[in-house]
Amino acid sequence: MNKKLIILIIIVLILIGIGAWYFLGKNKNNETNEIIPEEEISEQQMRQTIVSLYFFNSNTKSLVSEGRLIDAKELVKEPYNKLMQMLIQGPNNQALSKTIPEGTKINKIELKGDILYLDLSKEFIENHEGGEEKESITIYSIVNTMTNLTEVNSVKILIDGEENKAFKDNKIRFDDPFVVIKEENNANNIIEK
Repeated sequence: MNKKLIILIIIVLILIGIGAWYFLGKNKNNETNEIIPEEEISEQQMRQTIVSLYFFNSNTKSLVSEGRLIDAKELVKEPYNKLMQMLIQGPNNQALSKTIPEGTKINKIELKGDILYLDLSKEFIENHEGGEEKESITIYSIVNTMTNLTEVNSVKILIDGEENKAFKDNKIRFDDPFVVIKEENNANNIIEK
C-alpha cells in the first residue's frame, strides 16, 4: 500500500510541476510580446496643436476654416499675434482666398477683459478692394479666427492707434467691437456688431 501512495504522490508532483511549467512559460511569453512603435513620437510632435483660420471660399461664397498644425510653444508666447500673422500670410489651400489686404501690418494686439484690441496699419483700409460683402468677409475672417480662443469674445479694430475708423466706402465702421456670429458664416449674414 505504501507503494501505491508513493506512486500517487509522484504523479501528483509531476502534474503540479507540468502545470507550474506551463503557467510560468505562458506568463514569460506575454511579457516578451511587448508592442514596440515603429517610430517614436518626437518632443516637437507632442507639442503640436491645431488652430482654425478663416478664409474665403469663392465656390461656397462663405468663410471656411482651414486647420493648421502649429507648435503649441509659438501659440503660448503670443497667440493673437501668431494667428494674425498666419491670416495675413493667407491660406495654404488653393481653393481658399486671402482675406487681409496686402501690406497690412500689426501695430499692436492687446486683450482687455474679453475684448481683443487689434491695431492694424492704414494699409488694412487703404488697400482693401471695398464693397460691403468683401469688407464683412475680411472682418469676420479675423473675428472668427480670434474668438476660437476661449478668452476672446469680440474684436475691436483700430487703425494706426485710432478708434472709430471705417473702410473707404464707410459702410462698415470700426466704432464698436465685432462679435462672432453663431449661425452660418455666410458672407451675406456676417455683418453684426
